[in-house]
Amino acid sequence: MLDAIDRKLIAATQAGLPLVAEPYRALADELGLDEAEIVRRLARLLDDGAIRRIGAIPNHYALGTTANGMSVWDIADEAVADVGARVGALDFVTHCYERPRHLPLWPYNLFAMVHGRTRDEVRAKVAEIAVLVGPAARAHEVLFSTRILKKTGLRIAA
Repeated sequence: MLDAIDRKLIAATQAGLPLVAEPYRALADELGLDEAEIVRRLARLLDDGAIRRIGAIPNHYALGTTANGMSVWDIADEAVADVGARVGALDFVTHCYERPRHLPLWPYNLFAMVHGRTRDEVRAKVAEIAVLVGPAARAHEVLFSTRILKKTGLRIAA
């Protein structure tokens, strides 16, 4: 159960840690706590599953990775868990998940996101996936992003 300080800490960090040399100290100063208390509370919130992770989220567009392709795959239902695990383990696949088909228009049930500096680079990586998947893939496509959508998680008020 979250207490009032936990809620304030989550509210203060949900848009990101302060971009300073000592972000936990800055949070401590903002919330009137000591730095060790901030670290202890964040660790407990992680352990309890109230927050999933603390990490950097790079802006891949700012880093020059502007070609983003969602590869979609038609995989036999009995093989999709195994294939998905192998595809998701590839270092260039940022996320991979199973979704229901919507027949007859949408036969794809496995999604794997691939990023690159060019669309040709993304297509080459998708070709690597095709080799890995082999005949388990009955069909696949690559859907390239055409614009950036705002991505944020749930926000709570303090």
